[in-house]
Amino acid sequence: MTRSDANVPDPVLDHLLAGYQRFRKIGWAPHRERWAALKEGQEPEVMVIACSDSRVDPTQIFDVDPGEIFVVRNVAALVPPFETTPGHHGVSAALEFAVQVLKVKEIMVLGHGMCGGCKAALTQAMHGTEPGRGGFIADWISLLDEARVPVAENYGTEGREAERAMELAAVRVSLENLMTFPCVNSKVKAGNLRLRGAFFPIADGILHLLDESTGEFVAQK
Repeated sequence: MTRSDANVPDPVLDHLLAGYQRFRKIGWAPHRERWAALKEGQEPEVMVIACSDSRVDPTQIFDVDPGEIFVVRNVAALVPPFETTPGHHGVSAALEFAVQVLKVKEIMVLGHGMCGGCKAALTQAMHGTEPGRGGFIADWISLLDEARVPVAENYGTEGREAERAMELAAVRVSLENLMTFPCVNSKVKAGNLRLRGAFFPIADGILHLLDESTGEFVAQK
């Protein structure tokens, strides 16, 4: 905001600041001891990899206090496979920090319903677009290209049934890619780290967890 804009009404900022004032009264003041303890560092036991979608906030879904979960959010809650090629590996860096430094005991991949990233992967609507016009998204969700094939063959590329299948497949892809990271693989095999898949449909508010024995997502009551 420039100096000349200082007195221009900004309803978006006003809304955020009103929320901040509520936080100061409800989230900060009554829990000062908790916040004071967090000044010394964080010790979350769980890492949650979730989508950037504004409707799916892991801290809200699991009703946790600050410092309880280490959260990474991106389009479609994707984990890329382990690679050492030059570039900026944001998810990989966060994963490395959670596993090697924070030593989390569990990593949850949290997919969700009505996911725009998964829908784009299914329809391939952004394929061929330039970076800044959809190309970055297309490149990112190409991580789902292989998983898309059986989904498209069995369900087509339109409709909620096909989209749900793609959303669940995306969780499985991220779980598989997690195991390509040596630090994750070794800790899982040693029993020091657990991977878990989860899905939140949004519409009914019911969390589903991936059953490792059946490969199905089971609703939690």
